[in-house]
Amino acid sequence: MTKRRPRILSAGVVVVRPEQAQWRFLLLRAFQYWDFPKGRTEEGETPLDAARREVQEETGITDLRFTWGEEYTETGPYARGKVARYYLAETRTHEVVLGIAPELGTPEHHEWRWVDETTAYRLTAPRVKRVLDWALERLPPRPNH
Repeated sequence: MTKRRPRILSAGVVVVRPEQAQWRFLLLRAFQYWDFPKGRTEEGETPLDAARREVQEETGITDLRFTWGEEYTETGPYARGKVARYYLAETRTHEVVLGIAPELGTPEHHEWRWVDETTAYRLTAPRVKRVLDWALERLPPRPNH
């Protein structure tokens, strides 16, 4: 009988903002990996609350609008059974402030970028590309702003 490892749930947000009649996606880089803001859910915290907290801690962004509701997508298991759940939200914030990870004493991420769809596909791994596909199915082709 094989023992199943408990599922570790990370929660995050595909953060988008309108710019010059197109959507920009916020990506964060840790080492060579680009991803959307996300992190582990804490005891007693809903995944959506965890996703909001992680965005604020990792980027300083607090003005998230879940324009498309609270629907989400999840990745398959990766990195020793971790599953990442992503929501889709819009912001007006442009400036990102990388938060300091208390256990590291330095930012968890090395770089951030607001990128267009093509650049997001170029930078991300297949797991993140599937999340990007999910987000693009929900976004109107052009922002309504």
